[in-house]
Amino acid sequence: MILPSILLLVVHTLEANVECGVRPLYDSRIGHSRIIGGQEAEVGEFPWQVSIQENDHHFCGGSILSEWWILTVAHCFYSQELSPTELTVRVGTNDLTTSPMELQVTNIIRHKDFKRHSMDNDIALLLLANPLTFNEQTVPICMPLQPTPPSWQECWVAGWGTTNSADKESMNMDLMKVPMRITDWKECLQLFPSLTTNMLCASYGNESFDACQWGTTCLQPRVRQ
Repeated sequence: MILPSILLLVVHTLEANVECGVRPLYDSRIGHSRIIGGQEAEVGEFPWQVSIQENDHHFCGGSILSEWWILTVAHCFYSQELSPTELTVRVGTNDLTTSPMELQVTNIIRHKDFKRHSMDNDIALLLLANPLTFNEQTVPICMPLQPTPPSWQECWVAGWGTTNSADKESMNMDLMKVPMRITDWKECLQLFPSLTTNMLCASYGNESFDACQWGTTCLQPRVRQ
């Protein structure tokens, strides 16, 4: 079973059960910034964001696709020795010191053409052992209606992880976000020759903004409220 077919099945199942992209707890008129180079996300701002953990240690981020499926990146699971039974998915919280809901994983599906050296086709799905229960803080993300983002140029990158690249112990337990701008693919290719057509390129003028240390998700800003 190839990954695109699974995604189509996920979307079909989702449409029959719940509306995606709704953020009932989040008021976009309110915001605050605590940490240089990023902002602390508001409660309910990214209700599709999940923490993927091994032995209660966060190592990768993901997004809820449906009650059974989590969308994430393949490079977090390149090791064939990693068993899905060792993983848990924490949902419904911005603070990793709390856990409203934690679920086991039964299967890891990496894209069949994922290439570790170039990060091409860097996408994976996690199948949960039990279905999620949706609520105001646990909502599925919307799948894009088009393969490229012609109508939006700005997004948020959200995740948990290292907030200081010089300090590997600077793990933040609160969900953080930074604004990013989608850049022209051809212009980006000149800077990064290894870029493939399966990738988006995003950057921001502030050099202190970075997401390379995080388990992240790039989100279209104009979701339905």
